[in-house]
Amino acid sequence: AALAHPPAAMADSPFRRPRTWWQSARSAAQETIRLDLEAAFYFTHLIVVFKSPRPAAMVLERSQDFGSTWRPYKYFAANCSAAFGLEDDVERRGAACTSRYSSPFPCTGGEVIYRALSPPFAAEDPYSAAAQEQLRITNLRVRLLKRQPCPCRAEGRPPPPPQLLHFAVYDFIVKGSCFCNGHADHCVPVDGFRPVKAAGVFHVVHGKCMCKHNTAGAHCQHCAPLYNDRPWQAADGKTGAPRECQSCKCNGHADTCHFDMDAWLASGNRSGGVCDNCQHNTEGQHCQRCKPGFYRDLRRPFSAPDACKPCACHPVGSATLPLGPGTFCDPSNGDCPCKPGVAGPRCDRCLLGYWGFGPYGCRPCDCARRCDPVTGDCLRGADVDWHHEVPPFQPVLNDSEPAWGWEDEQGFSALRHSGKCECKEQVLGNPKAFCGMKYTYVIKTKILSAHDKGSHAEVNVKIKKVLKSTKLKILRGKRTLYPESWTNRGCTCPILNPGLEYLVAGHEDVRTGRLVVNMKSFVQQWKSALGRKVLEILKRDCN
Repeated sequence: AALAHPPAAMADSPFRRPRTWWQSARSAAQETIRLDLEAAFYFTHLIVVFKSPRPAAMVLERSQDFGSTWRPYKYFAANCSAAFGLEDDVERRGAACTSRYSSPFPCTGGEVIYRALSPPFAAEDPYSAAAQEQLRITNLRVRLLKRQPCPCRAEGRPPPPPQLLHFAVYDFIVKGSCFCNGHADHCVPVDGFRPVKAAGVFHVVHGKCMCKHNTAGAHCQHCAPLYNDRPWQAADGKTGAPRECQSCKCNGHADTCHFDMDAWLASGNRSGGVCDNCQHNTEGQHCQRCKPGFYRDLRRPFSAPDACKPCACHPVGSATLPLGPGTFCDPSNGDCPCKPGVAGPRCDRCLLGYWGFGPYGCRPCDCARRCDPVTGDCLRGADVDWHHEVPPFQPVLNDSEPAWGWEDEQGFSALRHSGKCECKEQVLGNPKAFCGMKYTYVIKTKILSAHDKGSHAEVNVKIKKVLKSTKLKILRGKRTLYPESWTNRGCTCPILNPGLEYLVAGHEDVRTGRLVVNMKSFVQQWKSALGRKVLEILKRDCN
């Protein structure tokens, strides 16, 4: 065993074990030294120190596919033309062959040196495609093709003793780094790696990169799962720019995303990330909207898991919105669009004056106003005129008597008909939510009277103060509000009780010149503190 010269002797420390070597089989005409790596690496240079005279001809080759194919790095020969039919780089710079390291002298301790980025393969950026093509390897091999003896130079001396017919190498030193595209500082062993135990083996570079810059993969060769908003790039080895992967904008509703070139080009090369498997009932490139059948709860931040609530619309009485099949409510606020003649927040019953709830909505009564909602039979007292001007305010003298002395159904208000629908009490909370509604008018107004016009409702008001107007000219004085939800939904929300003052924030219909009130509007009984707070929000937060 002490006389053995195994391959491991080439890889031990030249300082701790300086006089060990590998030796080929006796009389072997050719030999191959092959280094198989655990992963792809960046190869920079090779130093081979021979115990025997350096070969008269040898080839250094590399593989980038774990030994399936091989390509030459450099040819070495005492006579490049005779050995390989190639020019010598001693005579022509950059030639594929060199005689620089093929002299038999010194007879022992001679070196063969190769630098992977020596001319003509210089590269300013070590992470460029050209540099990768030159430096990246999975295997390296040296084919020793022709031995040469060590000639005796002294004259008049007897011939030297017979030469040992073998190749012998003291050290086979390969330098390089793990291949990480500039996105890691250090590497660890790849999964399943088993280290070779040999005496004197010292420094080993492993091949699995510990990636940073939001990259992933054994070589940091792609972006991390939620960072594919831009195309992956290797770091810039010339300027040092990391070229980090950018996170996708998934609003907290996806764990992964992928890069889509069409989306990238459509955005003007700004964003190409498409979120995968949107969660929490969301959909879209960025999980930015609620799925059909769900609506946005403005009281919750959109990143919250419960930001999208299920629609509560009745499947028979609700009309399908033109946003797609199964879209029963407005995805922005949950409003249910009712079929003709249908009422209720959930579109689950007939409007007053309609009957026959079914797949096609409800049919108008044949009576002037009221009929049985199931049979359509006219009810006594059906011919009632809803138009009613509000009398001057009178104090309540009897708790059993309504303050306004109107006949049944004339009041047309949610307070007088609480069974008609349930109105949610509105609270002025987050200023951003208020500004996000993008109200086009905000007014202080007194309710004068309410009228049912059959196809729509009208509320006569007296505007006392204009806090905001956009396109329509709104003046103080008498005006008409148009509450859409009163007839479309059979519900008198928001509450507008005659004789009271309200702060009303809603949207203008520029085409018809109407001030619209609906379930999106903000309506609350007027208080001076409320007015000051809304005015402050309009000035400070909504601009």
